Amino acid sequence: MCLAIPGKIVEIKGNEAVVDFDGLKKKARIDFVKAKKGDYVMIHTGFAIEKVDRKNAEFTLKKWRKLSEQ
Repeated sequence: MCLAIPGKIVEIKGNEAVVDFDGLKKKARIDFVKAKKGDYVMIHTGFAIEKVDRKNAEFTLKKWRKLSEQ
């Protein structure tokens, strides 16, 4: 089992992207997905492993926010 977190791509340079995780920006590799700026991707250990739609990404981020409040 892995834990992946969705984020929005805000910048791309080659195979590396800057991904916004609800305000926290980190670099991630995008070698395994075809993604562009504005896409949401699931990130695991610094790699985008799947492209996800905005609705699912926002739903997951909402759940993460709720968990962090506990």
